[in-house]
Amino acid sequence: MELNIFQILLLTVWSGVAMLDALSFGFGMNGIIQTGIFTGIVVGDPILGLYVGGILQSYALGIGTYGGASIPNWTTAAMLVTALAGGFDNADYYITLIGIPIATLTIQFDILARFTNTFFQHKADAYVEKGDMKKIELMNVLGTLPWALSRALPVFFALLLGASGVADLASFIDKNVPWLITGFTIAGKMLPAVGFTILLRYLPTTRNIQYLILGFVLAAYLNMSVLGISLLGLAVAIVVFKSRTENATANTGGDEYDE
Repeated sequence: MELNIFQILLLTVWSGVAMLDALSFGFGMNGIIQTGIFTGIVVGDPILGLYVGGILQSYALGIGTYGGASIPNWTTAAMLVTALAGGFDNADYYITLIGIPIATLTIQFDILARFTNTFFQHKADAYVEKGDMKKIELMNVLGTLPWALSRALPVFFALLLGASGVADLASFIDKNVPWLITGFTIAGKMLPAVGFTILLRYLPTTRNIQYLILGFVLAAYLNMSVLGISLLGLAVAIVVFKSRTENATANTGGDEYDE
């Protein structure tokens, strides 16, 4: 799908602002699924955006920027795949062709943004010693630019290249390095499993093994949909939460809360 300049600029601005939102306000603009849907709206296919965002969200399960680590940016990948795929027929292929490589490549842009940001922060430190509050504020504001540009510039040039450029790249890869696509396909199928494994390590699985077994039975033997299992899990979570809250209130007397 070839985009017009307005669509390109709108998505470019979103990608930059979304990165700043992830670092500050946390409105959710940097969410993978949210970005996929927004991109889908811009290109006229929100269902495709939801589909792409959902798949790439599964790739990101269990991965977080702990300790300031740089991780693949699946949000940018969701935007580019949705914008360039042009429909469901190409979605899975584009996820393999550009989604995984772009998400991996953004690690380097993330590192570059962190590195560049130190310049402004060192300048701010110098102004702290001088007591110049205005310039301290200015340096901190300017420090947001590397972060925004680390997402906005790759998105802008990728969208400017367009679907035809990506198609040419795909044709070149298919003819010269077909093993690369095969490798990306295998990696894409492995990533959700790795993500779920990481999540299971984080969660208190051994203390709540009964719920894991219940979910497996519902999915494997009763063929219940993911939405149905999720709603049932939510109901169980509410029941457990209320039960524990009532027990805690009873054990502490309850009167102090009533007052």
